[in-house]
Amino acid sequence: MAVREIHIDQIAQMVAKLCIESNREIGSDIYTAVERAHGKEQSEIGREVLSDLLRNYDLARAENMPVCQDTGMAVVFIKLGQDVHIVGGALSDAVNAGVSEGYSSGYLRKSVVADPLRRENTGDNTPAVIHLELVPGSEVEITVAPKGFGSENMSRLAMLRPADGEDGLIQFVLDTVDKAGANPCPPIVVGVGVGGTMEKAALLAKQALLRPVGQANRDPRWATLESLLLERINQLGIGPQGLGGLMTALGVNIEVYPTHIAGLPVAVNIGCHVTRHKRGVV
Repeated sequence: MAVREIHIDQIAQMVAKLCIESNREIGSDIYTAVERAHGKEQSEIGREVLSDLLRNYDLARAENMPVCQDTGMAVVFIKLGQDVHIVGGALSDAVNAGVSEGYSSGYLRKSVVADPLRRENTGDNTPAVIHLELVPGSEVEITVAPKGFGSENMSRLAMLRPADGEDGLIQFVLDTVDKAGANPCPPIVVGVGVGGTMEKAALLAKQALLRPVGQANRDPRWATLESLLLERINQLGIGPQGLGGLMTALGVNIEVYPTHIAGLPVAVNIGCHVTRHKRGVV
């Protein structure tokens, strides 16, 4: 197959578009899940909160405004076809140019500081966090997932022992959500990464938030565990926006990878009620 050339301007334009769209348009899976949560919630104040969230989603779309004031740090997942040749410059520069353009022209809040201790704002929400995967084909698939830090700050990683097993995994996830309380703006989506190494588990947990709410893991054992965790989380009583009720979480997504015989890495990455991501192909 002939190598396909893609100019960096095409990448930048797609990233800019996805930055804006992901911040203004809530995913249909989240919208539907919140509607269902409203039907199940028994708390009066919980139902009122869920109604407000649905109105907020509608207004954001109608008025072309961000669905949340925290428009997040741009996390960009790229699946680069091995038959693609990027021309005109570096891929990372193209991604950051797109983030800069999207956050500036979309009037999205700039939330990135150049140094974690000096805390000087970069002014255009760059640099993005980029995850690159080489795949077969001649296309570039880009997913932009802006991550607000009310939820990101509640994430945790544990290097469990193999002997901790399923019970230890369940307890760690439940403890993480319980300690998070109202901070991640529930109802939440809980991404869980199991296996690999320390950094792989964390990446799996972040990738788990890209799977549509309601779409179960393809492995029946892990799908059953997702359902169990969702049920147990919604028994914690945290409720919408932490005001009490049944609907603390909309879904639990688990992603799994092989690991070492001596380890059981588990990471939890929590997504708020506006768990955002948009995908495009160049």
